[in-house]
Amino acid sequence: MSEKIIKLAIAGVGNCASSLVQGINFYRHVTERSDLVPGLMHNSIDGYLPSSIVPVAAFDIDKRKVGKSLDLAIFAEPNCTLVFEDNIVEGLGQGVPVFRGPTLDGMANIMQHHPENRAFRESNADPVDVVEALRKSGAHVLVNYMPVGSEKATQFYAQCALEAGVAFVNCMPAFIASTKRWADKFYAASLPIVGDDIKSQIGATIVHRVLADLFAQRGVELGSTYQLNVGGNTDFLNMHDGEARLSSKRVSKTEAVTSQIPGGIAADKIHVGPSDYVPHLGDQKRCFIDMSGYYFGRASVSLRLELHVEDSPNSAGVAIDAIRCAKLALDRGIGGPLTSIASYTMKHPPEQYRDVEAREKTEAFIRGELER
Repeated sequence: MSEKIIKLAIAGVGNCASSLVQGINFYRHVTERSDLVPGLMHNSIDGYLPSSIVPVAAFDIDKRKVGKSLDLAIFAEPNCTLVFEDNIVEGLGQGVPVFRGPTLDGMANIMQHHPENRAFRESNADPVDVVEALRKSGAHVLVNYMPVGSEKATQFYAQCALEAGVAFVNCMPAFIASTKRWADKFYAASLPIVGDDIKSQIGATIVHRVLADLFAQRGVELGSTYQLNVGGNTDFLNMHDGEARLSSKRVSKTEAVTSQIPGGIAADKIHVGPSDYVPHLGDQKRCFIDMSGYYFGRASVSLRLELHVEDSPNSAGVAIDAIRCAKLALDRGIGGPLTSIASYTMKHPPEQYRDVEAREKTEAFIRGELER
């Protein structure tokens, strides 16, 4: 384990949290001298390794997780993600308490009316004082994994981070870092925030963005495009509750793509978003991208792509980078949204850049050449 430590608190012990904690353990032997390690975008960020991230507290509402230690809770139902590391070692998950957080809007109606292994089962324990729990844990960073559509719950944990004096990484499409009112709060508190809505390493949005940028770079006019996603985890089930819970996700994914199209595209010529819940897929996601356009002499071109991924591990490697950069900003006394890191790791950052530029800015931030 690295001598440099990042004490991490987690809000929402679902599939994404499971992949993150498994990954911290899986890559615990990586050192600064290691060759490029498959699955990691950075072995080290200013001396912070994956093993530098040490979970110290977690919050959930499900009775199968609340009261357990994190190393057990990440494998409890309704979690269904790939188990690639079940040897959760002491200090990286063992003995870390999962506290009862407030429910607020963190549980959609549909999540209460499905078979036991798919639905949430609300704990009857009293919620803890989250701010006090964060302070006692000594957490440096709080990562938010609330379900899509949990606007009130996400805002609650953002406020708790502010009051407890910890950095905030918002992996969900409730707009905090990209909203001026919240950004100003983190500036005033001199606390960094990275958000909103985590990208995957190789996921539907990043692939769609790169292809849209490729069309533009090669002088091809994008006439129409759509992206459809299906999956069988609790995230897709939760979004099946209705457009009200899905709307922010759709905005986030759509703007991530349209930001790469010079001059934009008519609203009726683009459709991006989760499409359906397919239970037998579990944590596997299927993405279908269709793009049509015009090139030299108005000749037509069409592209159709199908992408299959294990959903939750696909974002965990990105989250590890976002968490380490948030701690680096804490070390440097930087508060407010980290625009370079967010543009690289999030779908709905405060500022959108082309992906190549976002990576360059992130590397410059890590080297200390950019403040944010």
